[in-house]
Parts: sequence; C-alpha cells; structure tokens
Amino acid sequence: MTLAIRPLRPGDRDPWQRLYDGYHRFYDRPDLPAAFFDAAFARLMSGDARDFHGLVAEADGHLLGLTHYVFHPNLWRPEGVCYLQDLFTAPEARGQGVARALIKGVYAAADAAGVPAVYWLTAETNYPGRMLYDRVAVKSPFIRYNRAP
Repeated sequence: MTLAIRPLRPGDRDPWQRLYDGYHRFYDRPDLPAAFFDAAFARLMSGDARDFHGLVAEADGHLLGLTHYVFHPNLWRPEGVCYLQDLFTAPEARGQGVARALIKGVYAAADAAGVPAVYWLTAETNYPGRMLYDRVAVKSPFIRYNRAP
C-alpha cells in the first residue's frame, strides 16, 4: 500500500463524513445530524488560518484516515501551539501505519508554521491508540477537568 498524507479537499466530502462519523461512533456520539457534518466540513474548507485544518490519509484513491488540527495562542509559548483534535483510521486500515503517518503530517504542518508544540487528548480506554501515542509523543502529567453541566 502506498500511503499519501495530504490536505483535505472539497471532493473528499463523502468519504470524509464516513470517517468522521466513525470517529464519533468510536467515542459514543452516534447519529449526529447532517448539519453537524456540513458545518464541520465548511470550517475545514474555509481557508481561515485561525480555524481547523484537515489532513487525510489516502491509498489507491480511498481515504483511510483523517486528522483535524488547529493552531492557537499560548501564554507560555509566544509562537503558539497546535492542538490535534481528531484522529481516526478506518477499521480495515488499522495497524498499517495510517495513524502514525497522520500524526507525522500534523507535526510537519506545525513545523512549517513555526509552531513546534503539538498536543492532543485521548480517552484513557483507547489502549490501541495510546500504544502508538507512547511511541510518537510524551505523555503529559496533566489531568483534564471539564465544567460540570
């Protein structure tokens, strides 16, 4: 398999949505309305440097994975930081280096933007993902808290 990591394009809309829907189902957020996907894709296609960017992994004309990331300011780092928000590999493509290649794609985009600090979150129970993340990054000692509803 020859894998290419490239920016998300307008023609990727349908396969992107299948992958992004799979991502949300993985995190128990099934049955999102079409308007959610429409708005997300529009933001990814906006070209606004302050909004989210998307990369996809493609092989033989098929999208096998996606990642979304955003650059944002940080008081500790004047150059800002990069948050890798979403990362998903199609089930049939797992274990083939797709997620690793997508992470490296985000690293390359961050380096090109002069923003070398990249971080992300994952569920504690995402053991397969965490096995990869332990090889390509350093686990933070921080614990995340969310505002109570």
